[in-house]
Formats: sequence, structure tokens, C-alpha cells
Amino acid sequence: MEHTPVIRRARVGDLPRLVELIHEHVAYEKSAPRPADLASRLGPRLFAEDSRLWVLLAETSDGVVAGYAACSAEFAFWDARDYLHMDCLYLAAAARGQGLGAALMDGVTQLARELGLEQVQWQTPDWNEGAIRFYDRLGAAAHPKFRYALPVARSAATSFP
Repeated sequence: MEHTPVIRRARVGDLPRLVELIHEHVAYEKSAPRPADLASRLGPRLFAEDSRLWVLLAETSDGVVAGYAACSAEFAFWDARDYLHMDCLYLAAAARGQGLGAALMDGVTQLARELGLEQVQWQTPDWNEGAIRFYDRLGAAAHPKFRYALPVARSAATSFP
């Protein structure tokens, strides 16, 4: 029997599993470890009444949460409009190839429509050939750019006139 993927919004009780998946994702991308208190920092922001953050979860046929897509509304200055920024999309290794990635992307585009947004934007590492092929198959267009991160010292205060 074929299983229709279940894509749903994250609930407070999903936070421990979501954090496990985040740590898996961080390891997969060979990124620096994230803070041990990630759940206590993320939960209040994600589940606040006025949150502009959304996490969609993908469940396997046996009801296990196996992936997520994390999104936020952002402003495109050149277009003078908001868009949905998909910060992360991740599936546990055992869940890949089952249609959950496509179902998550369908959920993300549906979320954008519900929010009245006309576009979804995201990035992926240039070495992640599987993800690039997946996004290309969806019909997404790549825009080559470098992503930078600049640490900001908390002690330095600058005021603007």
C-alpha cells in the first residue's frame, strides 16, 4: 500500500525531535556544533503567538518525524515585497528517496500561498549535488552568490543619528 506523506506544522511537543534533526543536519553539512540550549532558545521564538517563523515536519509511513523545513518571512528590498525564506530543509538519511522532500517543498509553497507571498527563496551548499539536482528537478532557478556571516561584538555600541 502506498503511503501519502504527512506534512504538518511543528507543535511544541515536536521540539525535542526537531532539535535532534537540526543536530543531524549540522553534522551533515559539517558545520560548527550548535548551542546545547538550542531547544530552550528556539521554542519560545518558534511557538510565540506573533512568530514569523514556521517549521513544517515530514512524517514517514510509521509516523516518525523524519525531516523538516524551517521558514521565515523576509523582505526583498529590490522588489519591495516580502517572500518566504526557507532557511533549512533536511531529511534524515533513511527517509530520503520516499517523496518526503517533494512533499515538504509542496508544503512550503502552500505556506507561502497562505501567507500571500509570491516567492520562496533558499540556498544550499555548492557541494550538495543531490540537493542541487532535487531543486533543479522542481524547476527552481539557482542564483550564484556567496553567503557571508559577520560576528557582531555585543560590547561595541554604535548609534545612528
